[in-house]
Amino acid sequence: MYLGRVTGRLVATVRYEGMDDVKLQLLEPLDEAGTPTGEQLVAACALSVGPGDLVHYIDGREAALALPDETFVPVDVAITGFVEQADVNGVELPLDRPGAGGQG
Repeated sequence: MYLGRVTGRLVATVRYEGMDDVKLQLLEPLDEAGTPTGEQLVAACALSVGPGDLVHYIDGREAALALPDETFVPVDVAITGFVEQADVNGVELPLDRPGAGGQG
């Protein structure tokens, strides 16, 4: 399980069978201090989150299994939870995106 921040939404007009109701989000991977760690990912969203939200996600085969549909879908990353509070070595991780002015 990894930490990330949703940075945007994607719209696909053509989708793989079984992905019709799955939302796609742009996701920025973060380290334990909340610092971006690499390129953004496209993630299938198993719950309702939006840009600016701090989330946890999984990757690999488990990502496809996290989606509500019972059939296999080709997904590499899935958002599986919304982070309500994060504490790293006694320091609370800010839930808002830095510089967002509390819009998250």
